[in-house]
Amino acid sequence: MSVAPKDARALSKLFFDRLQVLEEGTPEYQYARNTLIEMNLSLVHFAAGRYRNRPATDHEEILQVGTIGLIKAIDRFDLSRENEFTTFAIPYIVGEMKRFFRDTSWAVHVPRRLQELRVELSKAKEHLALLLDRDPTVAELAAELKLTEEEVIEGLVAANGYTAGSLDTPYNDADSGADGEGRTLADTFGSCDPALDLVEDFNSLAPLIQKLPERDRRILQMRFGDELTQAQIGEELGYSQMHVSRLLSRTIAKLRAGLLTQK
Repeated sequence: MSVAPKDARALSKLFFDRLQVLEEGTPEYQYARNTLIEMNLSLVHFAAGRYRNRPATDHEEILQVGTIGLIKAIDRFDLSRENEFTTFAIPYIVGEMKRFFRDTSWAVHVPRRLQELRVELSKAKEHLALLLDRDPTVAELAAELKLTEEEVIEGLVAANGYTAGSLDTPYNDADSGADGEGRTLADTFGSCDPALDLVEDFNSLAPLIQKLPERDRRILQMRFGDELTQAQIGEELGYSQMHVSRLLSRTIAKLRAGLLTQK
């Protein structure tokens, strides 16, 4: 589905309105939810644009994890919020992408076993290169270290990912055709994440949540902590999905009013 950003904003509001009155888990609810996902995929592509210089395989995975962030944003968005869905969704999308890099990038985290193997491989490669007058093969390294070839390959991959590139590396944007003269990789980084501004709000929110009745705190935890749907919360507490929706809206409105009073 291809929808212009301006039209997507207007249509998204209509579909969010529909979600408020539809029962979770019904075909109608799933259709509205899936339509919202398709209409707002452009946000995922926009957020992924900052990582366009990574390999194509990485780009596909970035889009996948970004879509997960989009889905989380859709499930958590409340129409009574004063901000636009786009503003609400971007931190979720970028957050999932950053989590993906944190969990998969060995340049910042290499297990101790692989760190030790990296050192052994380095010594074995140097030793065999002197004997053979060429770079050793994986099989030759495996025989020298009495390891399997799979273990050697794992160690070589770890060695490649152990060293991070310098931020002073010259940058050339091949996509735009710019020569990038005088620019470094650090110059291409964006500004501070706007989601960091939420930290102050979170600190102010904590005491307000503590003052809520136990039931309201429990519903908030189930919805935003455990990421349960309103239907699942209702089933566990013995409420209808609509009643859970009203309780959540009332609690969120109360917390918002408390935050505004503090500012």
